[in-house]
Amino acid sequence: MPPSSKRSSPRKVYKKPLNEKHIIGFLFSIALLLTVFLGSLLLGLALLKIPDIENISKYQPMQASEILDRHGNVVKRLFVENRTVVSLAEMAPYLPKAFVAAEDGNFYDHPGLDVWSVFRAAINNVRSGRRGQGGSTITQQVARSLLLTPEKTYIRKLKEAILAWRIDTLLTKDEILFIYLNQIYLGSGTYGVEAAAQTYFGKRSKDLSIGESALLAGLPQSPSRYAPDTHLKAARRRQRYVLNRMAMDGYIPESSALKAYSEPVVLSKNRKRLEAENGYFVQLVRKEAGRILAGGLNNAGVRIYTTLDSQKQQQAAAALRHGITSSFSGKNGVQGAAVILEGCSGKVLALIGGVDFSKSEFDRATQGRRSAGSVFKPLLYAAAFEKGFTPESIIVDAPLSIDGADGKKWQPRNFTGRHYGPTTLHDGIVYSRNIVAIKLLQKVGIKTVQKYAESVGLKQPITADLSLALGATGVSLLDMTASYSPFLCEGIYHPPLFITAIESSNGKVIYRSKDKKRRVLHKVSAEQIRSILADVIAVGTGKRAAGLPAVSGGKTGTTNENKDAWFIGFSGDSLGGVWVGNDNNTSLGKGKSGGVVAAPVWRELMK
Repeated sequence: MPPSSKRSSPRKVYKKPLNEKHIIGFLFSIALLLTVFLGSLLLGLALLKIPDIENISKYQPMQASEILDRHGNVVKRLFVENRTVVSLAEMAPYLPKAFVAAEDGNFYDHPGLDVWSVFRAAINNVRSGRRGQGGSTITQQVARSLLLTPEKTYIRKLKEAILAWRIDTLLTKDEILFIYLNQIYLGSGTYGVEAAAQTYFGKRSKDLSIGESALLAGLPQSPSRYAPDTHLKAARRRQRYVLNRMAMDGYIPESSALKAYSEPVVLSKNRKRLEAENGYFVQLVRKEAGRILAGGLNNAGVRIYTTLDSQKQQQAAAALRHGITSSFSGKNGVQGAAVILEGCSGKVLALIGGVDFSKSEFDRATQGRRSAGSVFKPLLYAAAFEKGFTPESIIVDAPLSIDGADGKKWQPRNFTGRHYGPTTLHDGIVYSRNIVAIKLLQKVGIKTVQKYAESVGLKQPITADLSLALGATGVSLLDMTASYSPFLCEGIYHPPLFITAIESSNGKVIYRSKDKKRRVLHKVSAEQIRSILADVIAVGTGKRAAGLPAVSGGKTGTTNENKDAWFIGFSGDSLGGVWVGNDNNTSLGKGKSGGVVAAPVWRELMK
């Protein structure tokens, strides 16, 4: 009989209850581990020296100041960093999309980091044995540009990743994109899309086409390699890639991408030439704006609105060069200056201070003070008409001999060497009779004429003897031209005006010009002079200025030995002035009078 099997009952296991000491010890261990972990993490972050991102939301970079012509076109940018900040709304609608497609297709989905892009770049770097690819998102590029150095190290990449995550939690995607598109370096010394658009295409970023937007979006990868002004073929290849990405990401239809790529790239090739032609005008604006703002302009980020008419400026430069070349073929060194003013506002539409700004920045239109010659005579006659003389008043044109202060006789003569007997004041101006002018000055009084000359903007010292009647006083072309404004504007003088307004970078008006016009003549006197100046062109010394469609009038001027040739006058509603001479004050040559040299240039200028 088999032994009976007895099932043994299972042993009971009794757990020792945890006492208070065990619980405290356990919690202490957990706390210690957390403390060590957090401490190590904080220490690591401290050792990494992660920059503070608090100020990144207050993005205020250095900006270029812009000088704009009267139509709002930028003619010059003044900068330490060539940047103009614009909002996303002020950009062409496809411009931000082009950059997202080219640089960070998952920008709107990732938290500042694109893990797959980083992993892919790391694999490629291992394969190539170098750190060529970074897999950086747009947010990482913002972090690197604003907060880090450009060195290529894994520590910097770690910092960049931490900062990108922080930035993504601090700012919206559009805020990050706004900073990126204004901060990024895009070659040729430009920062941000606005400066790049103006530099490469001569237009604002809001006016860029899809193709132009794609061309700019291709630049961040390598601004020097893909710069369209120096490497157009490479830039076009990169443009094609960006357009394809835009189509693949659904930003544009494929047909739009093909059309954009087929369009020719039109670059702003004449930028340097235009800057040279505008050089004298811009030089004056910079000085005046500096006085108004009492500070540096290169990082002020202001917009300076000027009176410049860019088209007239180019035409004036061409007219002056052509006139001097025609009159002085084969003779080097002859210089000139030309100005055009909106007659009854004083706005300076064009100002050329020399034949070539790139060779000489000396401004002969404002800095040069040359003897005025006979272009001064209308001021003398205006002062006389205010004293009761009329165009029909008679003065005898006969030989004149005056005792000089040095005891010598002064025996002035007319330009022709002849004398004409009783002469009306009308004919005295029309035919530029010197003797008539001198005798008239004796009757009117030197101080009276000096006072009138000062009232129309001529600067002291003004000659205080009878030679003033012949224009033997130093004047600038700009001041002399503006002094004719009362003849065109019913006796009202309008000082020259260059700057109409200055705005801060946020659009606040910080300066607006004031009207400084003033009455210096009665209407009747002004109309009398205006009528006589029209006859100067019709039948007098200014015949070579004739032929313009508008009612025109003016005065020639020639100084002793033909050292200076002048013509100043009006055509329609505009005033114009031309001076031709040598910087060393030598003669222009036999027969090179104001009527021969300056009048034809003025006629071309006023077309």
